Amino acid sequence: MVQRVLSTDKAKELIAQLKAKHGPLMFHQSGGCCDGSSPMCFTLGEFKIGGTDVLLGDIEGCPFYMNKDQWEYWKHTQLILDVTPGRGSSFSLEIPLGVRFLTRSRVFTETELEQLDAAPPKIGV
Repeated sequence: MVQRVLSTDKAKELIAQLKAKHGPLMFHQSGGCCDGSSPMCFTLGEFKIGGTDVLLGDIEGCPFYMNKDQWEYWKHTQLILDVTPGRGSSFSLEIPLGVRFLTRSRVFTETELEQLDAAPPKIGV
């Protein structure tokens, strides 16, 4: 099964650490505020999801959203959540730990795109 969002082992470890401290989490791919277009990690429900957000899937049980206008640019790519050293300037939960999430991507193959078109992401809440 093709997934729109994945995570690296480093991201999985950090998510587990953050879940242990904060409880259930959610992600929203920032569209340019604060840290540019960084993925933002919040306690589940802390960030208000609206009718213009797209649920791309989940990472380690955490829903991952993006604005639908931004998704139009990224829909041909698989997003891969990773972690890098350094302090970001966002409100994301990992920032005090001296690391930050980042999104890597790769272009889907034609076969993968066909499979994904059969199950478009959910828009809105």
